[in-house]
Amino acid sequence: MSRIIYPANSPYYLTPQSSWSIGNLVFRPIPADHNDTLYTLRMHHQYRPDRLSYELYTTPAYWWVFSVRNAFLRRDPIWEFIAGLTIIVPSADYVHRILGG
Repeated sequence: MSRIIYPANSPYYLTPQSSWSIGNLVFRPIPADHNDTLYTLRMHHQYRPDRLSYELYTTPAYWWVFSVRNAFLRRDPIWEFIAGLTIIVPSADYVHRILGG
């Protein structure tokens, strides 16, 4: 099995690999920024971090950013993404600058 090169905007970008397996997920760091905001999830975001990612960052691929900035979501980033939950959300400019997107 050959090594996979994950793009810089992938949640697996820093995850270690061997020639036959991938290691435990290592999240990309997204440090706090002065433009971070608090966002309360609406019903149409429930269990859908990809939907909020699309609305904020114009791509569903950054769904994992919310887990990086809100550590309590790391255990289950889908089923704990519920309406009424308030999370820290980095600005679109900052995310695109950090991830190169």
